[in-house]
Amino acid sequence: MNITAQGRYEACESERETFLDRARDSSKLTLPTLIPPSNYSNATKYSTPFNSVGARGVNNLASKLLLSLVPPNAPFFRLKMDDFVIKEIEGDESLKTNIEEGLSQIERAIMTDIDVMSDRVAIFEALKHLIVAGNVLLFVGEDGIRVFPLSRYVVKRDPSGNVIEIVTKESLSPNMLPEEIRPAVVDQLKGDEKSVDLFTYIHRKKDKFVVFQEVKGIVVPKSQGTFLADKSPYIPLRFNRVDGESYGRGYVEEYYGDLKSLEGLTRAIVEGSAAASKVLFMVAPNGTTRARKLGESPNGAIIEGSANDVSVLQVNKFNDFRIAYDTMNRIETRLQLAFLLNSSIQRNAERVTASEIRFMAEDLEQALGGIYSILSQEFQLPYVMRKMAMMEKNKKLPKLPKDGVRPSIVTGLEALGRGNDKNKLIAFLQTLAATLGQETIAKYINVTDAVSRLATSEGIDPKGLVRNEQELQAEMEAQMQAQQAQQLTQAGIQVGAQKLGNIPSENITESLSQLQEQIGQ
Repeated sequence: MNITAQGRYEACESERETFLDRARDSSKLTLPTLIPPSNYSNATKYSTPFNSVGARGVNNLASKLLLSLVPPNAPFFRLKMDDFVIKEIEGDESLKTNIEEGLSQIERAIMTDIDVMSDRVAIFEALKHLIVAGNVLLFVGEDGIRVFPLSRYVVKRDPSGNVIEIVTKESLSPNMLPEEIRPAVVDQLKGDEKSVDLFTYIHRKKDKFVVFQEVKGIVVPKSQGTFLADKSPYIPLRFNRVDGESYGRGYVEEYYGDLKSLEGLTRAIVEGSAAASKVLFMVAPNGTTRARKLGESPNGAIIEGSANDVSVLQVNKFNDFRIAYDTMNRIETRLQLAFLLNSSIQRNAERVTASEIRFMAEDLEQALGGIYSILSQEFQLPYVMRKMAMMEKNKKLPKLPKDGVRPSIVTGLEALGRGNDKNKLIAFLQTLAATLGQETIAKYINVTDAVSRLATSEGIDPKGLVRNEQELQAEMEAQMQAQQAQQLTQAGIQVGAQKLGNIPSENITESLSQLQEQIGQ
């Protein structure tokens, strides 16, 4: 029995439908265009919520997650040597420092590639999907990152949460298909069908993924391939994991009740206020005042009638509005706390320090129940591994000074740049100086190595900036030679003065200086 991508997609749709319905409900109360209804088109008109708390909360939380997960100023990961390499080079501190510098160069190269490819734009969009829908699929390719919303893919996982298969669905024009299959696909089009569905099937076999694409049951030429599971370009993300489920739950879903209540109260207050602000004059039907004449009369006109015949319609709902308004304020306060709208860790500045990024990550960790740690393992780690694999394939990564060294990737709170290494090194040196004295540092610490490590921890390339041992040795030898030459010159002056006897030493020194100047010229 042949497995078709379309067949697998349709077979897995039923399991996804419940999660997709909840995602659309959450999108209606926050960002309606994020996950549109199933029958949407370019002409679809989306209803706008009566309050903006949900939209502001999603955008604010996505911004904080983006700044913490992929900070612009420093690497959000660390490359370190594994224990085997550390044991192998034990005792060779110079090689260890060079390897650390090489790892730092690789980190900077990856961060530069992220900036050049503008990956943060796609990641920000993915984080909004993750917060609202709880699920999103990233494709990290040579041309950048593509974002697949929940409505465009299905996924199956084993009981441990490992991905077994993924099927994506895309709509495209038949003209974009390869010429080899275009006529066969066009023949299957029905009526005014102007687009076709392209299915991409990714299936896991042991430690590899097998992938192919098909249209109308026809396999697309040159679409078959395999790739290692730990370097997969497809990264399916979940916000909240539930044991035994292939899909996650969104953050908005946890506060759906408050968002829906706030929307209902806001709408009631807005519509009620509009009704209350409407002014209507009522004229008694049996009175002497004529309604038409009253309506047509300008300000200051004199008409016949009785003031008792005219009354103003008023909606006496002030107390009801007050209760609704107070309830709405309490709900809004809860939602502001939930979406960190009241948190102001980050300064309003162009550059944010590594400490601020770390504080923000810890705040997210505490406020969101460990979501930062989850995303560090399910997003940061596979994302960095994929970036390294692509850059290594394209020979864009600097080479390490020792062959066979495979760096280990560390993400999460411990990997927010190399600032943590810097703090540990500074604390060690300060403790050493305070305990044993400053002379201990000069005696036991390799100053050149320490300076190089400090530069590396700050993301600075020490090459050409920090002098190595050879340069320092050469400088010391030059200084010693200069001192020896000066000593010899002084000794010669003294001997000459003793032999000449009557000639003052000052004149001899002046004559020797003139002679040296002549020789120099």
